[in-house]
Amino acid sequence: MGDGTLTTLDGRAAAPTAPVEEARPGRPEEQPTAWQRLRSPRRPRIWFEVLLLAVSYGVYSLIRNAVPEQKAQALKNADWIWSLEQNLGLAFEKTVNHTVDSVTWLIVSMNYYYATLHFIVTIAVLVWMYRRHPGRYAAVRAVLFCMTAVALLGYYLYPLAPPRLMESEHFVDTVIKHGTWGSMASGDLKNMSNQFAAMPSMHIGWSLWCGLAVFALARAPWLRILGLLYPALTLVVIVATANHFWMDAVGGVLCLLFGLVVAYAWYGALPHRLPREVEQRRAGTPGGGGATAVRLTS
Repeated sequence: MGDGTLTTLDGRAAAPTAPVEEARPGRPEEQPTAWQRLRSPRRPRIWFEVLLLAVSYGVYSLIRNAVPEQKAQALKNADWIWSLEQNLGLAFEKTVNHTVDSVTWLIVSMNYYYATLHFIVTIAVLVWMYRRHPGRYAAVRAVLFCMTAVALLGYYLYPLAPPRLMESEHFVDTVIKHGTWGSMASGDLKNMSNQFAAMPSMHIGWSLWCGLAVFALARAPWLRILGLLYPALTLVVIVATANHFWMDAVGGVLCLLFGLVVAYAWYGALPHRLPREVEQRRAGTPGGGGATAVRLTS
């Protein structure tokens, strides 16, 4: 028709169509704010992580060992905890200590377990997380750092002697008796470590951190079972070697919960709920120019 109106073949007017927008140059993707970038998972860098962990553990050891030992108060606190456990009917540490000590090969194995696996397994889980779950690594590491930091506060505010130093209760110091290299707080190494930093137990805190990470993220059923057994066995070891009361383990669990709360508040999800991978790509121009965008995959 002459007026520009579209018609169908039978002469009727066609329904109007939406105007077609002219093609425009591609708009750049909305860039995240500095705060969003700070809270977003990012791919870890190996040398930074190695340096960070080395410096952090050095600072942790320095502060832990610099806390005043306060022997009298530490022994008083140990008496109070032992009395509380007796009133609860759960003062089983001495029975476990004496029973396991009667089996030489078992207690010697536990001495070395206490001295070594605390570090070996924790480092192994960190490496595994770094390689297999880079998107979750930063959050899991944050949990470890936060729980360890709050433990230092516990050492300062609540000095506590381990059961093996309660001379009146006749616990067996299994490291001294069997001449093993088992505890930095016994024998020739006792001057290198604060002997009264028993509450909370980071043997429990770290082992539970490891165990939960493995249980939540490992695929092999046998590995997930090991993840659960590791903190349970660690609890037996710290009690059998008379290095901790079971209530010290409760303190370690509370430290872990604190770390999880901080990680959840920062990342908006628990570590195992975050994406497994963090892949970076260049967005903007076809050649790869422009701002870096982060793609998350489960």
